[in-house]
Amino acid sequence: MAEVVAIKRQDAQGPIIIEQTGGTLRLTLANPPANALSLAMMAALQAEIERAGADRSVRVVVLAAPGKVFCAGHDLKELTAHRADVDRGRAFFERTFSDCSDLMQAIVHCPKPVIAEVEGLATAAGLQLVASCDLAVAAHEATFCTPGVHIGLFCSTPMVALSRNASRKQAMEMLLTGETIDAATAKEFGLVNRVVPREYLNQVVNKYAETIASKSPLTLKIGKEAFYRQVEMGLSDAYDYTARVMVENMLARDAEEGIGAFVGKRKPEWKGE
Repeated sequence: MAEVVAIKRQDAQGPIIIEQTGGTLRLTLANPPANALSLAMMAALQAEIERAGADRSVRVVVLAAPGKVFCAGHDLKELTAHRADVDRGRAFFERTFSDCSDLMQAIVHCPKPVIAEVEGLATAAGLQLVASCDLAVAAHEATFCTPGVHIGLFCSTPMVALSRNASRKQAMEMLLTGETIDAATAKEFGLVNRVVPREYLNQVVNKYAETIASKSPLTLKIGKEAFYRQVEMGLSDAYDYTARVMVENMLARDAEEGIGAFVGKRKPEWKGE
């Protein structure tokens, strides 16, 4: 297998810290104390995710935030400040929720797998951020909730990602009660893949990232796009669509190389073609 380009960098870009080691791009939320999704935070995250999608050196993206709070959702102080606007904040509210929806869709549409590394609390749009990622690994101490009902603001946009992970009744339980669930329950609900001791969280996430980064980037791109497209289709349409995807995938050079390497009992050398 061709070696992943060895790159190490660390940059501060607004409210996030950007680090890349090999094929793994780590985006660390750095907007204390709550890592709230302000307009600046969402813009910075979306810009980096879109850049990663076009960067051949990036194979996997990790979203992380050390400490007690992964992300507490929207910046309520920023939102509240605009109630003094002539339109009582309508234009700013529309921009905020539109930008948030764009960010979540950018994660889903990113051709590179995105992993959430959750150490602390993920609430409201913070939970939406976790649920929008392809994989999520949580520390035992991590907690999750959609508490909008407590303050008269139903978590309607977080509901989109939540309801695409948890079952309907589990999602409605969280949305209607606003109660916090622990990491074990989040795994049972389907919000996270694994729950691990905090001291091993980074190690486990890095192992996931390394494993995924060793695969053909073209194959991952094809598979991620197909997954999210077929899951919204009816059964017959999904099979018709994925059969066409399989044909195109089989014609790719990486599939030819991968199958040849398997038959020849050697490591494949991916070209991303």
